[in-house]
Amino acid sequence: MTQRTKYQKTLHACYLGYVTQAICANFAPLLFLTFQKTYKISFAQIALIPSVFFMTQLLVDLAAAGFVDRVGYRACVVAAHVLAAAGLALLAILPDVLPLPFAGILLAVMIYAVSSGLIEVLVSPIVEACPFEHKESRMSLLHSFYCWGMVAVVLGSTLFFAVFGLENWRVLTLLWALVPLVNVLNFAVCPIGRLVEEGKGLGTGRLLRLPVFWLLILLMACAGAAENSMTQWASAFAEAATGVPKTVGDLAGPCLFAVFMGLSRVLCAGLSRNLPQKMLMLGCGVLCVGCYLLASLSPSPALGMAGCALCGCSVGVLWPGTISMSAQLCPAGGTAMFALLALAGDLGGTMGPMTVGFVSELAGGDLKTGLLAAGAFPIALVAGLAALNRQK
Repeated sequence: MTQRTKYQKTLHACYLGYVTQAICANFAPLLFLTFQKTYKISFAQIALIPSVFFMTQLLVDLAAAGFVDRVGYRACVVAAHVLAAAGLALLAILPDVLPLPFAGILLAVMIYAVSSGLIEVLVSPIVEACPFEHKESRMSLLHSFYCWGMVAVVLGSTLFFAVFGLENWRVLTLLWALVPLVNVLNFAVCPIGRLVEEGKGLGTGRLLRLPVFWLLILLMACAGAAENSMTQWASAFAEAATGVPKTVGDLAGPCLFAVFMGLSRVLCAGLSRNLPQKMLMLGCGVLCVGCYLLASLSPSPALGMAGCALCGCSVGVLWPGTISMSAQLCPAGGTAMFALLALAGDLGGTMGPMTVGFVSELAGGDLKTGLLAAGAFPIALVAGLAALNRQK
C-alpha cells in the first residue's frame, strides 16, 4: 500500500468529520418549536441555544491554538468525535431527566459545540498535512462535505419525522449520534501527519505581526459573514418572499442554499487545478456581491430566491479558498494559524446574521434591507483580495 493510498483513509475520516460538524450545527434548530411545546420553553430561551453553541465554539477556537500541539492531533480529533456522540445522545436524554429541561438542552449543546470547534480547527490542517497534490482541490472538496451533511440532516430528519412522527425525535437524535461514533474508529487508526515540526510553528504572536495574516483574517471573517448571513436567514427569507409554509421554506431556503454551496465546492475542486486560487475567489466574491443585491433589491420573489440560492454557489469557495491561500502564504503557520482562521470565520459567522437581524429590525422588519446591509461583507472580501494581490 502506497503512502498516498494510506492517507485516503485519513481523507475519508475528515470528510465524515465535516458531516459530524454539520449534524452538530444544524440538527437542534430543527427541533426548536418541539422543545418549546414539549418543555414549555420560552422563545427567548430558545434563542439562547444557537448563541451558546456558537460562543462555545468560538472559545474552543481561541483555546485550541494553545493546547492542540501539546496534546496531539489524533487525541484531540478522537476526543472531538466522542464529545459529538456524547452531546447528541445527552440531548435525547437530559431534558427528560433533569429538573430543568432547558438546562439539559444547554448542557448537551455545549458538549457537542466543543466537538464542533475542535473539528473546525483540526480537520483542515490534517488534510493539508496529507501527501497529496492539488491541495486546493482537496480542501474545496473536503469543505463540500459540510454542505452534504447539512442537506442530509435537513432531508433525513424531514423524512424521518414524516414517517415516524415528530414525537420520536429522541430516537433520531441517537441515530445521528452514531455518525461521530463510527468516525472515532476511523481517526483512531488512520495516519495523521503534521504541517510543521514540533516547536517550529510561527505561534500566535509572530503570526499577528505579519501584515499578510491580517488580510487573511479579514478574508476569513468576511467569508464566514457572507455565508452565514444568507444561510441563517434563508428559511425566513423564503417564507417572507414567497409566503410558503415553514417546511417548504426550510427546503427552499437553507437546504437549497447548501446544495448549491456543495456543488460549487465540488466544481471549484476541479477548476482550482487550472485556475489561480485568487482569481477563482475574486470571481466568486464579485458574484456574491451580485447575489446579495439580487436577493435584496429584486421586486420579484422568484428572482430574490434565485439570488439566495446562487449565493450558495458564490460563497462555496471563499472559506476553503482562504484556508488554502493561508497555507501557501504562511507555510509555517501551524495549528495556531488554523485556530485563528477558524476563530475569525466563526466571528464573521456570528456577526453577519446579527447584522441582518439588527438592520432588519431598524427597518421595521424589512428582511431585504438587512440582507442589503450584509452585502458589505462580500464587498469587503473583494477589497481584501485586491489588497492581497497588490501586496504580492
